Amino acid sequence: MTARSIRIECLRYDPATDKEPRWQGYDVPYEDDTSVLQGLQYIKDHLDGSLTFRWSCRMAICGSCGAMVNGVPELSCHTFLKDYAPGPVRVEALENFPIIKDLVIDQTDFLNKLEAAKPYLVPKEERTLAEGAYNQTPAQLAEYYSYAQCINCLLCYAACPQYGLTADFMGPAALALMHRYNTDSRDQGWEARAEVANAEEHVWGCTLVGYCSEVCPKSVDPAHAVNLIKLQSAKDYMQPYAQRLKKVLPL
Repeated sequence: MTARSIRIECLRYDPATDKEPRWQGYDVPYEDDTSVLQGLQYIKDHLDGSLTFRWSCRMAICGSCGAMVNGVPELSCHTFLKDYAPGPVRVEALENFPIIKDLVIDQTDFLNKLEAAKPYLVPKEERTLAEGAYNQTPAQLAEYYSYAQCINCLLCYAACPQYGLTADFMGPAALALMHRYNTDSRDQGWEARAEVANAEEHVWGCTLVGYCSEVCPKSVDPAHAVNLIKLQSAKDYMQPYAQRLKKVLPL
């Protein structure tokens, strides 16, 4: 039986030596369970050791191997070559990020915005180890559990036109993780996050295209998280007016 092969075209770019990106094609053998990531590994191991890309777990958990596959943000370990037969398959770095080399992007902007979102618990009360764990009901866990599945793969950033157009926009994953902690029954961090969330270029910068939720490999639904933060933000905005009305209106 003749082995099947498919052509993978990679966008190659090294800012240190190249004036502009270029496409380079490779013929790669594949079977039904060969992922795009395995195709890239075959190229690096057997055809061209200079091809540069990130990967780690190969199980759609670490989020390292995100790339544009035929123009769609995908985890390359979770995407299979057979679905693109007869080819070619075009693989390039995630959109909206500077390229370090080939398929490797510079994540600095995202990491700075993630830090600004304060994605950690700010407890309602300090407890010592001797006082035991913070207990939660299953219902309280369910409130934020889906948002806690984010693996920071940045597919949603590549899918977000607003992030590509507006440098100051915080972006889907950082806002979804902000909501994850805002919703946690053990947290009292909204005050610490409110200034960042309420800024026009942050939660209100989202134009609700919704493509971020479509490409998320973990069904986090960042678009829904952004809507819920907007609701809290709107309450913050209206609270001073409500307090004034209470003073002037008769009971």
